[in-house]
Amino acid sequence: MGELVENITFWQWVLVIGTSALLIFLSPIAKTATQFFTAKSKGKSPNFWMLSGSLIISWVFAKSIANASDLGFKYGVTGGLAYASYYASFLVAGVVIYRMRVVGGIESIHSFLGAKFGKVALQLFSVVIAIRLFNEVWSNTMVIGLYFGDFGTSSFYASIIVFTLLTLIYSLKGGLSSSIFSDIIQMVLFGVLLIAILWLFNDQQDQKIEAVMQQGSFSFDSGLNLIIVGLIHSFSYPFHDPVMTDRGFISAPKTTLQSFIVAGIVGGGVIFLFSLVGVFGKLNGAPSSELSKFGELFGPIMLLLINFIMIVSAASTLDSSFSSASKLIAVDLKRGATLKVGRVSMLVFAIAGTIPLFFNPAILSATTISGVMVIGLTPVFIFWRMNAPKLSYFLSVLIGIGCGLILALEAVPNDFIFINGPYKELLSVTLIALVLVFLAYFIPVGVQKLQHEKH
Repeated sequence: MGELVENITFWQWVLVIGTSALLIFLSPIAKTATQFFTAKSKGKSPNFWMLSGSLIISWVFAKSIANASDLGFKYGVTGGLAYASYYASFLVAGVVIYRMRVVGGIESIHSFLGAKFGKVALQLFSVVIAIRLFNEVWSNTMVIGLYFGDFGTSSFYASIIVFTLLTLIYSLKGGLSSSIFSDIIQMVLFGVLLIAILWLFNDQQDQKIEAVMQQGSFSFDSGLNLIIVGLIHSFSYPFHDPVMTDRGFISAPKTTLQSFIVAGIVGGGVIFLFSLVGVFGKLNGAPSSELSKFGELFGPIMLLLINFIMIVSAASTLDSSFSSASKLIAVDLKRGATLKVGRVSMLVFAIAGTIPLFFNPAILSATTISGVMVIGLTPVFIFWRMNAPKLSYFLSVLIGIGCGLILALEAVPNDFIFINGPYKELLSVTLIALVLVFLAYFIPVGVQKLQHEKH
């Protein structure tokens, strides 16, 4: 044990390099563009188990684990439920995508938007999801870097560069095929590690699971605001996440719907369980909500387990982001659906997605602010069959982006904050934005209908 304590950083490097080397060795090589962009091999699409596991692990990422633990630390089980509420996104997206495919014969989110609202609408949407993918890169690698050193230190940046590079290598091999294949391995590892961590906490500490479940209350002072926000955002948030929606069109519609439902239930449950780690830490004297501090408090074995689960979850999100970025550029934006274009796109995103780390961004904001920015997609996809003019789309989407920017710049007028407690600004802006985007979407629809009736 003494040697492990003295060489904790060494063993962290072993985990990063060893896990990545295993995936580099095992990941399949895509020999065709179809394999690279759709994960189809010999005409077969991913089955229920592969798709479900991939969906779950692609959303149970390092950033989410850190946020869930942080919210559990601050607000008890209410905080955990708050972050788990975002996983209702799977249920919404699963049903909508199923209907779009079965009833509308739609082949992708991009083809739907381009056909219904035009090229400019498609380009605007592509910019929004490109920003989402950039966020996924820096927000997950940042979590890894903080286990190796304080923000801005040489060890912090060195770990991020090595981790990103190794993940990029196996992603380049097979694209989405590599991503889904690695997701299965990562899902198994994640499950084992989560069980081990929760067992150690419950077995070794004075505060048992019964005491943990009593922490928190359903009030606006204890995270209830964020539960409401998560549920509202679930009607728009999933549609700007290509990691999720790309997987919605690669398997049979019924298989896809079943996988999305299971992923929502299991993924939400898993992230809630991980929020309990934050509650354990708070009850047992952890100095802060940072998971790395829990490891310092409970010993090197716990630190390595937490570090390992972060590596596994961050890698799964990173390779998924790379594969979605390549599809966005090569297929959705029609820049050439070739292996070369797909792989070059991955490289560009890996570099561009690392740049924000030089500006000390906030991890949680990558989720909450982007959730407001894309709230304008709510009527677009929930009422996808409605005959709406292009103006409806642009007004709704741009108003949502504007509200998100106001929140990001902390420029929300006090008169517009009508709720108390943590995240009061976020919930107030979310509710106001939701009303505005629905008005912006449906008023042009009503005007168009009146004009048609006159003629």
